[in-house]
Amino acid sequence: MSEPLSPWGRVEAALAVLAVDPAGVKGLWLRARSGPVRDAVMQALPVARRIHPGIDDVALFGGVDLAATLSAGAVRRSLGILAGDAPVVLTMAERCPPALSARLSLWLDGAGPCLVALDEGAEAEEVLAPALADRLGLFLDLGDLGYSEVGALALDQVADARGRLAGVSLPAGALESLTTVALAMGIASLRAPLLALAVARALAAWRGEVVASEDTLRHAAELTLAHRGDLPPVAEEQDSAPPPPEPGEAEEQQTPQSDRIPDEILLEAVRAALPADLLARLAAGKAARVAKGSGGTGAARKGNHRGRPLPPRPGVPGSGKRIDLVATLRAAAPWQPLRRRSPDATRLEIRASDLRLKRYQETSDRVLIFAVDASGSSALARLAEAKGAIELLLAQAYARRDHVALIAFRGVAAELLLPPTRSLVQTKRRLSGLPGGGGTPLAAGLRMAFDLGLQTRARGMTPTIALLTDGRGNIALDGSANRVEAEADAQRMARLICAAAIPALVLDIASRPQAALQRMAGSLGAAYVPLPRADAQRLSGVLQAALGA
Repeated sequence: MSEPLSPWGRVEAALAVLAVDPAGVKGLWLRARSGPVRDAVMQALPVARRIHPGIDDVALFGGVDLAATLSAGAVRRSLGILAGDAPVVLTMAERCPPALSARLSLWLDGAGPCLVALDEGAEAEEVLAPALADRLGLFLDLGDLGYSEVGALALDQVADARGRLAGVSLPAGALESLTTVALAMGIASLRAPLLALAVARALAAWRGEVVASEDTLRHAAELTLAHRGDLPPVAEEQDSAPPPPEPGEAEEQQTPQSDRIPDEILLEAVRAALPADLLARLAAGKAARVAKGSGGTGAARKGNHRGRPLPPRPGVPGSGKRIDLVATLRAAAPWQPLRRRSPDATRLEIRASDLRLKRYQETSDRVLIFAVDASGSSALARLAEAKGAIELLLAQAYARRDHVALIAFRGVAAELLLPPTRSLVQTKRRLSGLPGGGGTPLAAGLRMAFDLGLQTRARGMTPTIALLTDGRGNIALDGSANRVEAEADAQRMARLICAAAIPALVLDIASRPQAALQRMAGSLGAAYVPLPRADAQRLSGVLQAALGA
């Protein structure tokens, strides 16, 4: 059996197939973060038009060109991006909403050019929509490919390969073999073996083969089937010899029944081509998409689409931009005497330069992250104060669009007791019985607050950390009971939070103000508020004043 394609050989073969028969293989799912390896691959792709997940239907399919219509005084239509013959590159494909995925899938089912889905997902759950992944014949993951492995792309014979494509044939039984392998891998879609045939034919044309060889068929299975399903377990070898054939079977076995490649050889080729964790990562992404249901991607719904109106600006409507009619009429009014063809004309002439678009000052949701010291004998009192303050703040969260989260640190670690939420019912249920007692892992609490702040900021929110502690940290990040190391770790985490520009507030709830907490507030760039006898009402008032509520 031939060797599987090398990582760069797989890239070269996929790009060659895409160049030879883009309409037949439908496109490429390219999973890669920004870097020199991806740049080298993107430069080898044919000239394409780029679209983004927020593109609207008019830009995709065409429609009334409002600016041209107003200038000409008659309806003028524009051609959409999908009406052209050039390939289309979908950037940030992992964020493609379901509606756009459905439209592109319908377009791919036709006879149009190919689509390159540029998947830049950083997490396992950030993957291409299943509808698009099912229709794209090729898949490349550049995550484990180093720049030292990048070589020259010999794609200079593409024109000759296109001329040979119509004369390429496939071995007898190729479709049956590929369908059997897809079934063994648990691939339910019939598109997979059909796309594998198209890839095999284009790969054979590129290699100058009149009939696709066994190696070409195996390599086509690597490029098309490997990422779509789970491989069956490898059967254990049996030590015992097979039973002797019955009379009459020897002659039948000597006579070849067909020229089909054994299915085990194709499965072994696919197995050899797979990175160790590829299927696990893709399966995790598919499971995350299923868990989100039919409501969309989730993260896109958390953005704000409202705010304070701003002065309008010139522009062209589209992609969600709306015309400000009053501002447009104001801009067009002074020019009407010059535009009228006769003094008696009453028609209002509006040109593209008159168009004004609405703008809003959007305000992101705010997340108040409570990091509460739940250690020591006074933990119960502190937790009760925190619970009361959180409930008071949540009562006003609906008007201010605030979210709250609660982190408790005690013993040797920190715990996220309440993820960001605005639900009073959920909050009271989670806060009903909070644990207390043990050591003071102050650094662990700051690290969890820092991580949660970065996560919420990535979702378009504005985090603020409120630290409630007496400042007597005695547990280091490694879990050891070392007061000196614990204070150094806490100061280091405080500087990280300050460097990330996450606003913070230090509430000293010790019986007397602590100098260590004042130093920590300086490292955090945060306000320091001593509250030796704070109750829930006073704590809530201090937080609202500090946050400008």
